[in-house]
Amino acid sequence: MALTSPLGVAIIGSGIFVKEEHLPAALNSPLLSLKAIFSRSIASAREAAALIPGLDASASTPDLYAADAPEPGRTFEDLLRRQDVSAVIVALPIVAQPEFVRAALSAGKHVLAEKPIAKDVATARTLMAAAHEARRTNGATLCIAENYRFMPRLLYARDEARRLGRVTHFSIKVMMLMEPEGKWARTPWRREPEYDGGFLLDGGVHFAAAARLLLAGDGNRPAAVRAWTRREGRDLPALDTVTALVRTASGATGTFQHSAATLMSAMEWDLACEGGTVRSVENEVTVQPRGGDATVKRFERSRAVREEVAAWAKGVIEGAPCAQLSPEEALADLEFMEKMFRSGEQDGALLEYELQNV
Repeated sequence: MALTSPLGVAIIGSGIFVKEEHLPAALNSPLLSLKAIFSRSIASAREAAALIPGLDASASTPDLYAADAPEPGRTFEDLLRRQDVSAVIVALPIVAQPEFVRAALSAGKHVLAEKPIAKDVATARTLMAAAHEARRTNGATLCIAENYRFMPRLLYARDEARRLGRVTHFSIKVMMLMEPEGKWARTPWRREPEYDGGFLLDGGVHFAAAARLLLAGDGNRPAAVRAWTRREGRDLPALDTVTALVRTASGATGTFQHSAATLMSAMEWDLACEGGTVRSVENEVTVQPRGGDATVKRFERSRAVREEVAAWAKGVIEGAPCAQLSPEEALADLEFMEKMFRSGEQDGALLEYELQNV
């Protein structure tokens, strides 16, 4: 059922990405009206509210809810009973998030949940089953946030690659040093992860989504993988480096390299197609048609979260959830990485992908 604009929304969580991206995106969208913020502590909820321009942290709008709220009527369950909140944006630690998503869906709230969809494919399937049941019974919908599918430079690179024909080779290289005292690494749930993959899962699903975006089209979809994984940085928990050889449905091969523990710095996406090449480095995309002149296009740096949130809100209001934010896409992103982890455990065993045809 279509809803009216602006859509009453609550934000569940008050971490780094909420403060830097989700909060500004919600406040700046004419399609949304921020009604409430929930966090594990009232102190962190107030910190988030204090970032709202022109609003004192103690003000009543948006209303603040927390597990340790000092006054009654301020629990998560109380928030879900509000009739003026039709949707929620959930950005919580990976392992904790599904419980809140299921509760919101059961209460009839439309949900935009941060990536990854879950800690593993099995948990994701269970969550998706709950989402399908909620949509059948009360109309609530689940979308999974993936801002990389909205980045202008990647969309441009995808469109140019499609114009140049089938992908014959590709190289994806994302290398960085995640400093142990950096703002992301200091997050307690990242320092002691209760999920496989560490930063390779948390951040890697972004690069999985970008890889799958660029390899759009049935023949280009990932079909099989061999991978080698390791923990290179002694100061970081869990795996932090993966090198994989990926085969597409058409038989083309390419590499996927990602490390959060290297002095090498790279954000490179290279595609060789039948009719030329496409190369994206940082915020610059170079297109080289076969036998023609190269063109270079530069893009402003953007995380594209505002575009992502706007697309979600539009889909909810119109009763047609945004396809780029579907749980099926998020499940395929998760499988793209999880198969690498499993292959790495088996010293590069060849594993077939099963969920990439979306």
